[in-house]
Amino acid sequence: MSCVLSAPSTDNGKTTLALLISCWAYSKGLKIQTFKVGPDYLDQQQLSSIGHPICRNLDIFLSGEDWIKKTFIKYSQKADFSLVEGAMGLFDGLGSTDYSSTANVAKILDLPIILIVDAKGKVRSLLPIVRGFQDFDKKISIKGIVFNNVSSERHQELIKEVFKQEPIEIMGFLPFNEHINLKHGNLGLISPSEIEKKIDINYFSNFAEKHLNFSLLHKFLKPLRQENNPILDSPLTQKIIKKPIAIAEDRIFHFQYPETKEFFEEIGIPTVSWSIYKNEKIPKEAIALIIPGGFPEKYAEEISLASHSLNSLKEFYKRRFIYAECGGMMILGDLIKDENGKNHKMAGIIPFSSSKGKLSVGYRYLKGAQNSSLIKQSEEFKGHEFHYWQLTKSIENHQNSSNISSHLNSPWEIRSWGNTYKLEGWANENLHASWVHLHFPSNKVATSNFLNHLAK
Repeated sequence: MSCVLSAPSTDNGKTTLALLISCWAYSKGLKIQTFKVGPDYLDQQQLSSIGHPICRNLDIFLSGEDWIKKTFIKYSQKADFSLVEGAMGLFDGLGSTDYSSTANVAKILDLPIILIVDAKGKVRSLLPIVRGFQDFDKKISIKGIVFNNVSSERHQELIKEVFKQEPIEIMGFLPFNEHINLKHGNLGLISPSEIEKKIDINYFSNFAEKHLNFSLLHKFLKPLRQENNPILDSPLTQKIIKKPIAIAEDRIFHFQYPETKEFFEEIGIPTVSWSIYKNEKIPKEAIALIIPGGFPEKYAEEISLASHSLNSLKEFYKRRFIYAECGGMMILGDLIKDENGKNHKMAGIIPFSSSKGKLSVGYRYLKGAQNSSLIKQSEEFKGHEFHYWQLTKSIENHQNSSNISSHLNSPWEIRSWGNTYKLEGWANENLHASWVHLHFPSNKVATSNFLNHLAK
């Protein structure tokens, strides 16, 4: 059957509940496949850290309905249990719509929903919250509920009394516990790569067994079974250059979908890791470099001192191709100003400095402004942004103003829901850098353009 874990809003405890169930399954020797709705990297990393198969993203906006159906069926069938962790509130999607929301995903996959609700300071007021979510959209099915932040045995008994006539199963009461609370940063949860103390699987498992009703949950965790295991995608038809692509992977840069490396390797392109945190040079055999998003602002001083890595970037740029997203783009500029106002020198490939600004988050529509390595003029893609930092052009003082960087142009126009298009990003024959994150495995046009460019 499988199920979707959702909530009325962010910070009700969805990830905590998913981790509790995952730790319980792991401690019992059961294989559980987790999924995360939306483009989230950090929740997905937390769930992947337990030791099960890696958590996989299900994003209708970026990948389309067919891709998420095939992904869900393919990977859930391989496990003893499976579950989908939702995003934000149950009906929150693109702009003011429910498109690409958790409810949208639940309907497409035909899965029941277990709602987790913050019970702090509420007893009878919980009833209209739950009824409202049950009645709002009759095309979804909310089968169970877990109450979070229950303050006492008395609080629990009062909630039971309120819900005793309701046609919904209560599947658990979670008291507040600082040991299962997850640390947060600017962009959500703190990545496991930045936390010295890892999740105590035994503690989480024992807590789950004590406070969740697994005799009820068990049937909702059993995965959907089908006779045929669908193939995700047909192979690309263009010629593949079977030389490796280097990918930045360390505690600084880790905002990437696990499917990206899998996809390249499945079509015959090997990948190699590169770490600027370890001051490594880019592997000589690499034909291209991918720098995903991350937190360069937190490690700006360490990056500025990584002379081998920065010099390697400059040399690589002269002869090979660099694709950089969000935080990956920031290290290609002249400077990063950290949160304390101190400037740190970066690679100096693109003429900008970066400093903290306002949060820019959400899905993006993309339209090609010119023919470039990833997008042709007037082609349309979808992506997303999630960052606090902003760029300031610094052409006058740019370190490399006399070389190839002077020929950089915006590859595309972007817009968010309800807004107009604006030029964004930097591109030339050796570079594509942008705030926008793409999902390569499901974006065949971008991937084909990218591989064709490398083959030239």
